Amino acid sequence: MKKSKLRSIICLLFVLIFLTSVFASGLIFLTRKGDYAKAEYSNAYTSAKAMCVMEAGSKRVFYNKNDKAKLAMASTTKIMTAITAIENCGDLDKPFEISPKAVGISGTSLYLRKGEVFTLRDLLYGLMLISGNDASVAIGEYVGGNVKNFVDMMNKTAQKIGAVNSHFDNTHGLDSQTHYTTAYDLALITSYAMQNDTFREIVSTKNKKITNQDGKTRYLKNKNKLLDSLEGCVGVKTGFTNDAGRCLVSSCERDGMTVVCVVLNCGPMFEESSALLEQAFKDYHLVDLTSGYAFKNEVAVNEGRESSVKIGTFGNYYYPLKNSELKKVKYNYKVPNSLEAPVEKGQEIGEVEIFIDNDLHFSEKIYTMESVRRNSIWEKLKDLVENW
Repeated sequence: MKKSKLRSIICLLFVLIFLTSVFASGLIFLTRKGDYAKAEYSNAYTSAKAMCVMEAGSKRVFYNKNDKAKLAMASTTKIMTAITAIENCGDLDKPFEISPKAVGISGTSLYLRKGEVFTLRDLLYGLMLISGNDASVAIGEYVGGNVKNFVDMMNKTAQKIGAVNSHFDNTHGLDSQTHYTTAYDLALITSYAMQNDTFREIVSTKNKKITNQDGKTRYLKNKNKLLDSLEGCVGVKTGFTNDAGRCLVSSCERDGMTVVCVVLNCGPMFEESSALLEQAFKDYHLVDLTSGYAFKNEVAVNEGRESSVKIGTFGNYYYPLKNSELKKVKYNYKVPNSLEAPVEKGQEIGEVEIFIDNDLHFSEKIYTMESVRRNSIWEKLKDLVENW
């Protein structure tokens, strides 16, 4: 074969290899661009193994990823520890002595000493701000009588809340094969806990000083960086173990809407949680759907001293909606054309239903706002005389 022909073949091979690599790179680029576009379109990208963003009042899930997968959750466990303790202790400010079983617990520690005396309230700050594992055991012993009983209380509380895919083995969140939750369950638990004023106050505190009965003071700084960097952040808890990875449950409140964000096994947990929460407030707004009621505020009364009676409702229904969803809200009114006297104030006379995209979301009764007495014979005679 001539050298010139061989060179031509070699050049052609190089050209084919080059074109193939360019084409492959183009495919890779297109694939990555497509993935990115999809994430951008969903407005809720995260590298977390599992994620759930939920509005705390309605429990509406805005965004989710693997939110029903059972996973380790590290010290976000302490959200359940704290709310269980708060709900089952009558006096958070009663001092008690730290037992030997609460001393020297592995992991993050408040460095409690045997015989130290603290209040439960102070230990709750140590639990939620710096994630003291020893504080969690001391709390469990004090409130439950022993840790096992307290963990049983935690599991019962989870069932009450509806976190049916969670199971707690301990108070601190150190790894165990049968200690797990889901991103969805953890969002439910947190939404529930945030309704408690004491819990909210503790998890939103940036710095706290606690002092034992001997006068020794500990200075606590909250590990949740979002309290300083995210507008409206009100909590709640960080966590890390080898199995769970980096975990964060955060909550933010703006314009009356409280949003809970859960990321499990997420490297950039602060950055991604902040972005998810910002996106939630960009996409959704809390709307009082009862403000859209359009039924007449009175109904005719037959045989009454008044010809009509005022009617109305007593409740409010707030629900988070996108602007594009407002047009999907529909109302169905069940109101009679007239009532027979006598009419009592507070009498149930109808119902209003609120539908969103043909799904019933809320209903409430319609009541009379005043009383109307029946016209007596004497009143009728009086009217006849006056009109004669």
